Amino acid sequence: MDILTWNINGIRASKIPIKELLDSLGADVICLQETKVTRDLLDDAIANIEGYSSYFSYSRKRSGYSGVATYCRDSVAPVRAEEGLTGRIAKASDNGDSVGCYGSHTVFTDEELQSLDSEGRAVMTQHRIRTPEGAVHDVVVINVYCPRADRENKERMSYKLQFYNLLQLRAEALVHEGRHVVIVGDINASHRRIDNCDPGPEFELHPSRQWLDSFLCDGVPKKEPKESETSSKNCKDTEELPASKGKFVDTFRLFHPNREKAFTCWSTMTGARQTNYGTRIDYIFADLDLCSKMIINCDIMPEVEGSDHCPVKARLKCEPVPSEKLPQLSSSNMPEFSGKQMKLMSFFQKLSPSKVALARQAEADKIRDVHKTSQRKVDNTKSGLKRLGNDLSSQQAQKKQKTGTRQQKGSLMNFFVKKKPQKAEVPDSSSPDVQVLDSVSKEEQNTESKYSETASQESQVSASQESHISSEGGPTKDSPPKDQQNTEKKNLTSWKKLFSGPPPPPRCKGHNEPCLLRTVKKPGPNLGRKFFVCSRPEGHKNDPNARCNSFSWVVKTKLLAPN
Repeated sequence: MDILTWNINGIRASKIPIKELLDSLGADVICLQETKVTRDLLDDAIANIEGYSSYFSYSRKRSGYSGVATYCRDSVAPVRAEEGLTGRIAKASDNGDSVGCYGSHTVFTDEELQSLDSEGRAVMTQHRIRTPEGAVHDVVVINVYCPRADRENKERMSYKLQFYNLLQLRAEALVHEGRHVVIVGDINASHRRIDNCDPGPEFELHPSRQWLDSFLCDGVPKKEPKESETSSKNCKDTEELPASKGKFVDTFRLFHPNREKAFTCWSTMTGARQTNYGTRIDYIFADLDLCSKMIINCDIMPEVEGSDHCPVKARLKCEPVPSEKLPQLSSSNMPEFSGKQMKLMSFFQKLSPSKVALARQAEADKIRDVHKTSQRKVDNTKSGLKRLGNDLSSQQAQKKQKTGTRQQKGSLMNFFVKKKPQKAEVPDSSSPDVQVLDSVSKEEQNTESKYSETASQESQVSASQESHISSEGGPTKDSPPKDQQNTEKKNLTSWKKLFSGPPPPPRCKGHNEPCLLRTVKKPGPNLGRKFFVCSRPEGHKNDPNARCNSFSWVVKTKLLAPN
């Protein structure tokens, strides 16, 4: 059974249909994070995919924010499913098929528990599997999108650490009850220095890494198994797991303990994916017992594009036992997707790129279906309009005969009757109207001639001024005073600067290439200021293809027009 995790950075932004995307990933349980789909934006094209059942968690605070989704093939349909980590959402819905095992929440307040489940950051599915020996076990897959927080934002950092602690409490409670647990998702923290492109001097002191140290085992196997061996050997065959205080294992480092530059996230702002200047913050964690028995491989998939993250996939050596009945949390059981009701927002929401082609095809089919009926109606309408036109023409002719005398006497109705176009007649030159037109045309000719004379005079003056200045810059025989020449030069230079557009960007020091203009968006004293940097992608200092250290602020100069 293959389990995959991927921060998709907006599922509705996918340029290909969701089913085609899921099939291309080649996994049985596909866990997506940062879907940016809330209940008001969820539609049938995303929720109900042929061959899959889907389970969503969405934010209750903001629309189009956060969100996770788990897609399960029909062959691995879960027996239970639940949204959130606290159990409050499951108790509120009272569906009877929640995962359970919540642990003790005495360290949290009611407000904190409610807030931790309000951003749509966790959904879990419980699957039944059969080992090669024939034993049947339950495996709970917890799909999480952990919060991001800067160390300067104490409130948000506190929220992030509370989410970590709640996740650990729930996962360990499930293990304590005898279930296997796999935690997948965007953890938003790099565990070791090898997992970060540029670890600082206080890297290990970050609170997120300190939590990972307590949650995971203390070490990983010293030898990395060969790629050819990972498909046939499990953890127990390669090397015994080390003793540790943590109950979970980073499965990627279990098989690739020394692989460098194995990153899963890159900055799109700096183009860092081109130079592989990133971090590894997407993980698949598994409990120790599961790793020792069934995990046979885990690797990253940097070749898969479409997001600022890449997928991570793990393989379990087991046979899934699908459930005959889908849990209540399945999207197919939602009223808006089971044919019981329609959502008002479905009439206003914007279609994603993957559904534009489908919508156009459906519209074309609809037009083709009604074409014959509409054509018949059009023909009937044309014949009816023709008969109506004939009747109106006869009525207008009769009315014209009755009112013709009054119209000739200057009736008010003459101003509202549409006259038929008549043949053009040559006007009499002696008429007043023609005389007025002649006078207007003469005035226009006089104006044009005056304008031409003025333009020629200006060009002569300009030419004479240029002739007064020699190529060496010195005065000629008929040149004006020197002060006047300097003033004219300054004016000419100012006008050229004013209309020549912005100056070209400076060139970077490392590559002598035009720099890139950027704007400071981080809150602070420099917010909104513009600066120039090297246009190449961000990377290591010793990488010749990476960005050099060129940097310069944009200096605003006030340009005044000449007097």
